[in-house]
Amino acid sequence: MKVILTQDIKALGKKGDAKEVAEGYANNFLLPRGLAIPATKGNINMLEKAQQRRLDKEDKALADARGQAAKLEGMTVTIKAKAGESGRLFGSVTTADIAEALRGRGVELDKRRIELAESIKHIGKFEALVKLHATVHVTITIEVEAHL
Repeated sequence: MKVILTQDIKALGKKGDAKEVAEGYANNFLLPRGLAIPATKGNINMLEKAQQRRLDKEDKALADARGQAAKLEGMTVTIKAKAGESGRLFGSVTTADIAEALRGRGVELDKRRIELAESIKHIGKFEALVKLHATVHVTITIEVEAHL
């Protein structure tokens, strides 16, 4: 019997795969548990349309990430923080602070997309990696200045 998997099954395949399985396995295990649906013409068409929508959505997300990367490329963000005489900060600059500074420059970005190589605890220039998509990464410069 031919079925379309609705979930990943370790020994059988991934979600969306069409597989030929024994009729008893399909009727007694896969179908009652909702792990698969029968591979009828209607279900196959529905699967193809769902896959096309998913691909279109992924393409749009990639294009949006590339557009945002073009805006961020080479950008320097200045953050003012309270510091002592030696240049050491009272606290540290976090990814939330960087996201807020970017928001002030017109770039909406989730703080979880920003990665710091080291914690920023003193005045100076630092680099942060911004992961916009699985394949799109941009490095921005963070300039920390003393605020009186």
